[in-house]
Amino acid sequence: MNKTNKKYPKLLIAMMLSGVAGHSIASEVIKIGIAGPKTGAVAQYGDMQFSGAKMAIEQINAKGGVSGKILEAVEYDDACDPKQAVAVANKVVNDGVKFVVGHLCSSSAQPASDIYEDEGVIMITPSATSPEITSRGYKMVFRTIGLDSAQGPAAGNYIADHVKPKVVAVLHDKQQYGEGIATAVKKTLEGKGVKVAVFEGINAGDKDFSSMIAKLKQANVDFVYYGGYYPELGLILRQSQEKGLKAQYMGPEGVGNDSISQIAKDASEGLLVTLPKSFDQDPANIALVETFKAKGQDPSGAFVFPSYSAVAVIANGIEIAKSEDPAYVAEAIRSSTVKTPTGNLSFDGKGDLKDFKFVVYQWHFGKPRTEVN
Repeated sequence: MNKTNKKYPKLLIAMMLSGVAGHSIASEVIKIGIAGPKTGAVAQYGDMQFSGAKMAIEQINAKGGVSGKILEAVEYDDACDPKQAVAVANKVVNDGVKFVVGHLCSSSAQPASDIYEDEGVIMITPSATSPEITSRGYKMVFRTIGLDSAQGPAAGNYIADHVKPKVVAVLHDKQQYGEGIATAVKKTLEGKGVKVAVFEGINAGDKDFSSMIAKLKQANVDFVYYGGYYPELGLILRQSQEKGLKAQYMGPEGVGNDSISQIAKDASEGLLVTLPKSFDQDPANIALVETFKAKGQDPSGAFVFPSYSAVAVIANGIEIAKSEDPAYVAEAIRSSTVKTPTGNLSFDGKGDLKDFKFVVYQWHFGKPRTEVN
């Protein structure tokens, strides 16, 4: 049942009767919320999200806005914390914002999406990859990145077909995103006949991983997949090097940024990472890349271009729907294809992209990453 589609025509009638709709229609601004971590352990990913979305807003406004109206960014910090994400989602609703780029972390995006669905707010996450976010039949929820159900197999198949390790460990941070993708990797490996000798979780925020590393050494592990974020993996890499564990590591896009090199130093050399395609290397995006650089911003972050595209999708939906009613905009998004810096995007019935590919990269300390598949 589509509660939102039924709710909004009634709400619109009520607004018109009260005179509120006339004021809303007369507004010359369309607010776009950007919800993600401005503070906290993974704030660097938030920087990617905010810079990408704000660049899109700026460039759309420079071309006249959307249906003659200017887009206005409204920024919210959820610190990638589920409780703060719920508070942010409620504030978005109270602020009258109807379109949100975010949330960044899966554990924040899922509870926030419950509120947005109930209140008729469109949410497009450029980074949350947990399949559960879009598996519930919601109409207001979309994403401009792929799913862990695709990223996990991409990693598992690469490990089995190209690395061919002798003894594998799969670790995770016990969080929705980290454990989810680690489980997908484990399932893929076992489906290809690769035994996972160790499958365990660590606690997000821990600093000392000596006991886990000792267990990996005892099991003669030569390859470790880690599901989670860079703060913990950076320390695990550094401590593994210090304690003489000679194993190759791999992780998802949650570990793939420069901070892991700052934490792990040269122990980050050779790390394998699944990431979205390097959209900043696409010749079609040269001018946009230069605009980012002129502002002193790094366009190479994994979530910069997906965040830009999320705004483009919202703007296109409003134009096609000829309405700012989220119910109609959501229908327009699902029924159209929009050209963006991350490709021509179209969505399935769940709000997921119909075509998205994760790429395996090798990390280098002090040098650009290189594509290996």
